[in-house]
Amino acid sequence: MTGRILRQLWLPVLVFVILLVSTAGSTSFYFPPLTTVLHTLWDQLAGGGLLDDLWFSLRNIVLGLALATVVGVAAGLVIGEVRTLRLALGPLLDFARATPTVGFVPVIILTLGIGSGPKVFLIFLGSLWPILLNTVAGVGQINPAVHETSRGYRVPWHLQLRRVVLPGALPQVFAGVRVALSVAVVLMVVSEIYGSPIGLGNFILQSGSSFHVAETWAGTLLIGVLGYGLSVLLLLCEHALLGWYHQRAPRASRPSPALTIEKKSNGVVV
Repeated sequence: MTGRILRQLWLPVLVFVILLVSTAGSTSFYFPPLTTVLHTLWDQLAGGGLLDDLWFSLRNIVLGLALATVVGVAAGLVIGEVRTLRLALGPLLDFARATPTVGFVPVIILTLGIGSGPKVFLIFLGSLWPILLNTVAGVGQINPAVHETSRGYRVPWHLQLRRVVLPGALPQVFAGVRVALSVAVVLMVVSEIYGSPIGLGNFILQSGSSFHVAETWAGTLLIGVLGYGLSVLLLLCEHALLGWYHQRAPRASRPSPALTIEKKSNGVVV
């Protein structure tokens, strides 16, 4: 576990140190020293109201992503299992995936208002498609022998979905959730910039409009930390739930012994 954490953190720590050193003597109005940005971030979190903005944005991301995960996984399991339904909905799903969700921001704000609900709905709408499509793909990659065995034992359909299909598709499901998380962060910022009295996007907009450069960089840095923290938390949950998958990769993706020896001889550990 410690090795995994170090592999995840060494590059962000290195980038942080590089920025800290390279901006130490900066006199640019647009690129203040990183120490100034961090000091401003701390002041805003402690007493500037940024903590309320952070909680508002975090709550919207979690709610929208959770709803998208529940709906996307449930619908993806059914669509992936029913071939007729999968073929019928294929063009519609491809169209929905190709349509940029950001384009719906003005319409959603105009019709639903500027509260928390429209932002959760927008995040849900944008996060749904990666999860849904990856779930369908995960169901399609399950070995047909698994289905034949469950049918041979006359396992009920709902029990097959819950005990056979869902565990087999979980690696692809988590891949879709990781993609959806990055989409959710982008939609969170955009929705709060276009119409919101609170949130990290609104904080950046107001700071930038007032030429408070340190506050603008502080809000941007906080969004990056928020997205990275959620990504690491999701990765830890994935390793906890899919330990069987990460400890032993599928047979098709495991390298041959000759390839493993060749890579190790070049200094790369597989």
